[in-house]
Amino acid sequence: MRRNIVHEGAKNLSYEIREIVTVARQIRDLGRQITWENIGDPIEKGEELNPWIREILCDLLEQPASYGYCDTAGVRETREFLAGVVNARGNGAKITPDDIIFFNGIGDAVAKVYGFLKREARVLGPSPAYSTHSSAEAAHSGYEHVTYQLDPYNGWLPDLYDIRNKVKYNDSIAGILLLSPDNPTGAVYPRGLLEEIVKIAQEYNLFMIADEIYTHIVYEGNPRLHMSQWIDDVPAISMRGISKEYPWPGARCGWIEVLNKNRDENFATYVDSLLAAKRLEVCSTTLPQMSIPRVMGDARYPAHLRHRAQIFNQRAEEAMAAFRGCDAVVVNKPGGAFYFTVMFKDGVLNDRQRLHIEEPPIRARIENLVRNVTPDKRFVYYLMGAYGIVVVPLTGFQCAHEGFRMTLLETDDAKRAWILKTIRQAIEEYVAS
Repeated sequence: MRRNIVHEGAKNLSYEIREIVTVARQIRDLGRQITWENIGDPIEKGEELNPWIREILCDLLEQPASYGYCDTAGVRETREFLAGVVNARGNGAKITPDDIIFFNGIGDAVAKVYGFLKREARVLGPSPAYSTHSSAEAAHSGYEHVTYQLDPYNGWLPDLYDIRNKVKYNDSIAGILLLSPDNPTGAVYPRGLLEEIVKIAQEYNLFMIADEIYTHIVYEGNPRLHMSQWIDDVPAISMRGISKEYPWPGARCGWIEVLNKNRDENFATYVDSLLAAKRLEVCSTTLPQMSIPRVMGDARYPAHLRHRAQIFNQRAEEAMAAFRGCDAVVVNKPGGAFYFTVMFKDGVLNDRQRLHIEEPPIRARIENLVRNVTPDKRFVYYLMGAYGIVVVPLTGFQCAHEGFRMTLLETDDAKRAWILKTIRQAIEEYVAS
């Protein structure tokens, strides 16, 4: 090309959760049946939309307005409903309908939120990192994503000392990101810890982002908190959506709730730029937005959320039981969402271990793939080749720890038991090889 047309941050656009699909399809084409444990799509794993929710969606199809454009920021009735929900929580930050902006899924919101930051302004995020956030933040800056550590020996909770030091000694950090419940670990943060992070943001005049896509999938015994309840006076953005709650991932319907916008003039100008960018697209998907007051406002919705949380909690218990006594790994029971993270202990993995693969073409392909990869990705590839189970290496979440993430979404009880038993056996076989 006459000029280099590649953005400085293009090399940072990595999404291991999806990229491993390319490898899995190659293995499938060689004859191995594939079990997808890599991505959080409840529908793909057999969950069906609750019949009463489906009826609401069908009724909306009869409304002509559901086929048209809506306001740039989103359907007004829906934004009024959501603002009312936030303000009804009692003490905490209050918002108006104008503090809510809809996007085509949280992925679209993430791209805009980071993409319209000044390039020199960095957002400090967790490690393990969710790839959508880490890649978007790194791409906007042109440098690697800056992270703070989640501690696997403390329930994957944030290391406050690390957060404070990263903020103190890197004045390019303008914001702090957190996910609770977290992806990939499923950790749910206690209020006291959240308030300590808020204090750091206040001390250094930062804004905050909370990805709350799983905020209504929290297991019994864990705090059910929204950002508006603990953010105090810090300017902040909460990210929400319906993909995991209804669940309806294909709707691509997410939104941000802007908290304490007018506490800082610079932050307010930045938020206005997000809405201006959205105007260039006209609007986000209409029908899914129209469903929100009807579904979330339905008296059956709280029971719907409780039931799903109970299901995932039970599956988390099954996963904990499956790996109990496995000396090679560290596991923490998640407190929410629908993921399960297995971390290998230091020194367990090496580049000589392997799993037996009977079929020569599959064995040859895997042996070619495992050259010059991280030790946990090596295990993941062998697991895929030997048993067809696709999980995501933990190092793919910009993490120094080795391990993998799987889901708790499989609806077939027998198949789910087979997946857990097989992975446990594969770990023991691999480590002993």
